[in-house]
Amino acid sequence: MDQPLIASLRRAIAANPQDLPLRLHLAELLVDSGDHAAAVGEIAAVLAIQPVDRAAQQLMTRALGLAAAPQSEPAQSEPAQSEPAPSEPAPSEPAPPTPAAGAEHPPVQFDWSAAEDQIGEQIPPMFIGESATNEVPAAAAFDLERPRLRLSDVGGMQQAKLRLEASFLAPLRNPELRSMYRKSLRGGLLMYGPPGCGKTYLARALAGELEAGFISVQITDILDPMLGTSERNVSELFLAARRAAPCVLFFDEVDALGQRRSQTRNSALRGTINQLLTELDGVDQDNEGVFVLAATNQPWDVDPALRRPGRLDRTVLILPPDAEAREAIFRHHLQRRPIAGIDLGRLAKRAEGMSGADIAYATELAAENALLASVASGDPRPIRMDDLTSALDSIRPSIGPWLETARNLVTFGQDDGTYAELRGYLKKAGRM
Repeated sequence: MDQPLIASLRRAIAANPQDLPLRLHLAELLVDSGDHAAAVGEIAAVLAIQPVDRAAQQLMTRALGLAAAPQSEPAQSEPAQSEPAPSEPAPSEPAPPTPAAGAEHPPVQFDWSAAEDQIGEQIPPMFIGESATNEVPAAAAFDLERPRLRLSDVGGMQQAKLRLEASFLAPLRNPELRSMYRKSLRGGLLMYGPPGCGKTYLARALAGELEAGFISVQITDILDPMLGTSERNVSELFLAARRAAPCVLFFDEVDALGQRRSQTRNSALRGTINQLLTELDGVDQDNEGVFVLAATNQPWDVDPALRRPGRLDRTVLILPPDAEAREAIFRHHLQRRPIAGIDLGRLAKRAEGMSGADIAYATELAAENALLASVASGDPRPIRMDDLTSALDSIRPSIGPWLETARNLVTFGQDDGTYAELRGYLKKAGRM
């Protein structure tokens, strides 16, 4: 058999393990070349994904049958006296069946249970039986938290807090008015803005304010290479949130999971997005008490269907921290460290244009500088203003590239008014 062809097929399968017809073709070539063990391994991989594949089953029968067939050995002469007479067959061994006319060998018989055991030795099981999945509750796959943060712990962000108050907090705190105005306890809100500005922190604070459960979802919690598993993960996620209601369901980096389907060539991801839309609509289940929050740095990449009324229909821009918020961030990161002579107002003014993550990094650098100086002198000293100002001078604000991208989108893109608040901020910041 052409070994270069087999090697080429192996490389192609390594690049695309889900190409089952190509894997079967390789298995057939391996059978023809006499490498039955390798052929069984390839066929087993196909049967693990498609257990009812008739062609794979027939090829497995052929591969195992040839592997089980005894090798022909040259006949050895026996003494004449030890051979029974032709007319007297041995009584303890029945005569072998006569092969059909034209057949070279009788059909090989083998036990399928033994074949299954051999498959199990080749590859581990790739899926769980139905009886096993029923024993695990849907909520077990997702961590439910009970945050103790409150919105008062979040410095600044007054505009974002007002939007959260109107969307979630006021209806929950006033059940009589909610009933009068028939305001449901469901809905979604999309937070967008530059990275490191507190979107996740704000979502946790909202859950704490609502005294609700909190489930944070990453794309790795949903996507799975097995066909249909990602859609099932989305369904189980919403089932867990409904069981824990009131519950804040937070999708971080939602543009990765809910990206525009027009830009998605992966059919599996398209199915996942469709399942997410179905769950947001609450077609089969009631989402009352499930508050859906999502955060993204790239709202222009989110599928428009996700922002349709009834889904993530409200948006709020999370801007870089203002002076009040910057001062609160410095206070938070310095409160458990030895400090002396710190002027938070001066620091907040000097950190203008920086994100919360930038400020947190500056305090880390200042603490590191003070620690090294203490080691060198042998005398521990507190963190001083010069440590913090030096750290701030060494950091380049991380939100600059995002603001440039946003400016180009607002200036040259097709804006239907969604980014009016962003446009106003860019003008005020002198970016337009």
